[in-house]
Amino acid sequence: MYATQATVEITALILRDSAHIHEVEAQRINRKRIRAGLPPLNPLYTTGDAEQIIRQLVPLPYDVEHEIAHGINAVFTEAGHMLGSACIRLMIEDHGLKRKIIFSGDLGPKGAPILRDYEELHEADMVFLESTYGDRDHRPLSETIDEFFSIVKETVAAKGKILVPTFAVGRTQMLIDLLARMFRAGIVLPFPVFIDSPMAIEASRIYMHHPELFDKELQDFIREKPIIEDLKTLRLCPTAEESKAINNQEGPFMVLAGAGMCNAGRILHHLKYHLWKPETHVIFVGYQGSGTLGRLLIEGARKVKIFGEEIAVKGTIHTLGGFSAHAGQKDLIGWFEPLAKSKPRLMIIHGENNPRKMLSKIIYERFQISAELPVLGDPIPCP
Repeated sequence: MYATQATVEITALILRDSAHIHEVEAQRINRKRIRAGLPPLNPLYTTGDAEQIIRQLVPLPYDVEHEIAHGINAVFTEAGHMLGSACIRLMIEDHGLKRKIIFSGDLGPKGAPILRDYEELHEADMVFLESTYGDRDHRPLSETIDEFFSIVKETVAAKGKILVPTFAVGRTQMLIDLLARMFRAGIVLPFPVFIDSPMAIEASRIYMHHPELFDKELQDFIREKPIIEDLKTLRLCPTAEESKAINNQEGPFMVLAGAGMCNAGRILHHLKYHLWKPETHVIFVGYQGSGTLGRLLIEGARKVKIFGEEIAVKGTIHTLGGFSAHAGQKDLIGWFEPLAKSKPRLMIIHGENNPRKMLSKIIYERFQISAELPVLGDPIPCP
């Protein structure tokens, strides 16, 4: 399996963590099954399975053509979605015919913090384009950052406590970058910030190992002064004991903890301990799935159950919707526009039906290209 070097490292991190969770969950379930006289179940996959997969990962650099099979060469180009993300350009030669096929993968929004913007591609016979947000654009990032700065500044001045449910890869690193900029600019004096997630800590280390993938703005920021000097109040909490100790801390402070939708993880303990206090602020910076605790909170629930205990929601809930790592409609079209000149056959994928149909309609109106909307099992012959 081929991937960029950063993707190989992040994949290994996530696979090991996921396999460990499956093993622990299987042990928990099997204790109950054994007591009930039932045979034990195997985990979906084990850490041994994960290590076998990791050994099959082959790192490839960006922008270098590599033969992955006879007659098939591949090139990775920057997708701007997360560290290591890539579009894939395949050059296929079969019976004397040459074809160029491009997969967008997940595309990131232009101008997002930390990462380089997606790279433009200019010629293809066939394109597979994602459509996660094919029907809309996000709130401007600058407005979202200003709101984040304002919430932090006001809460810190009031000696409040900020809880941020975050995803370990991508969102945590972006928020740390924004806090470093706040501290350096003097928008707020440095205050304690806790990364309460072993995976987020390891993911952050991977990010710092790949400054070559940062955008020019962050590279210049680091060149001016090492970012670690701005983050002297940052505390890493890999152990459960360190996590528990946070709740004895006086405000102001901020906790970045998983899971991002509050459906598991250490953030639940912090919410149980602080959600009923008026000085608490909870900042949601990512999508909250239906039925999750996060969705209940952003929809205005006044009481929630955490670990079976009813907790009053007296803290302030904030939803910042402009931090998405996915390109909105405008950027999806912007990525496709240079390719449209070669009039490729277009497949719109990776999206719900409405976003796919909306993106297809706009592309036809603008480029007179009729997109296909394949579904699972559809055969797609090469042009």
